[in-house]
Amino acid sequence: MRLIILVGAALAAMAAAFLVRNMAEPTTVTQTVTELQTKIETKEVSEVKVLVARRDMAIGDRLATADFEWAPWPEKNIVEGYLTEADNSDAIEKMAGAIVRIPIYKREPILPQKLVLADQSSLMAALLAPGMRAMSVEISTESASGGFILPNDKVDVILTHEVQVQTDQMLVERPVSTTIIKNVRVLAIDQVFKPDEAGGSSQIGNTATLEVSDTEAELVALSQRMGTLSLSLRPWSDAGEEMARDSRTDLLGSGGSGGRGGVTIYRNGAATSATLGGS
Repeated sequence: MRLIILVGAALAAMAAAFLVRNMAEPTTVTQTVTELQTKIETKEVSEVKVLVARRDMAIGDRLATADFEWAPWPEKNIVEGYLTEADNSDAIEKMAGAIVRIPIYKREPILPQKLVLADQSSLMAALLAPGMRAMSVEISTESASGGFILPNDKVDVILTHEVQVQTDQMLVERPVSTTIIKNVRVLAIDQVFKPDEAGGSSQIGNTATLEVSDTEAELVALSQRMGTLSLSLRPWSDAGEEMARDSRTDLLGSGGSGGRGGVTIYRNGAATSATLGGS
């Protein structure tokens, strides 16, 4: 009986040992990882050499060959007017001496419409918008906002002149001012058609060249005979306000009194015209 018990205990001990051994061994997990291979396809883009600006170009800059360079450009993005090296190999030499008409920025393709070539018309004629005229007026530090008006600024033109006012006893002359043209672009101060390259904040001159219509040119000419013109500087925020452009063209009819000369008489605040030397 004892022998049977001992054999049973031995078998139980062996079973327990085998069970403990299996529990202590680490479990190995086999994981299959599928590696995804990504294939990147490169597509060759056809390029051509296009003439571009090597620096920022401001209005009035006179250009040299060092201001241009050939740069690669996608062929599908070529638009009409771009100068390619294949078709215009001598373009850099032809552009030398040209003057900038419209600002061009660094790495921007060169369009001939933005330049005035050396053998073309004058720069001032090229700067004018279609249908506009260039008209010069005399200015001083006092009449041009202390000299802070620069080319390409927008101004109002103010006429100051004498009028005769009827009082109870007599006619007396008094000065009056009126804005004759609003939102006019300044083309140049004297013969300078761009701001000072050194970044000066003011420019003193004797004449300002304005961009006006043909009727406004007549108004400016008449106003200079009638009195003194002053320029009032407008903010840059008004640059795009086309509706702000206005002019007193009615003065062309009354100011000259039919070409016979005259004065404006104020009676009780009402203005009337009187012809000098007429019937």
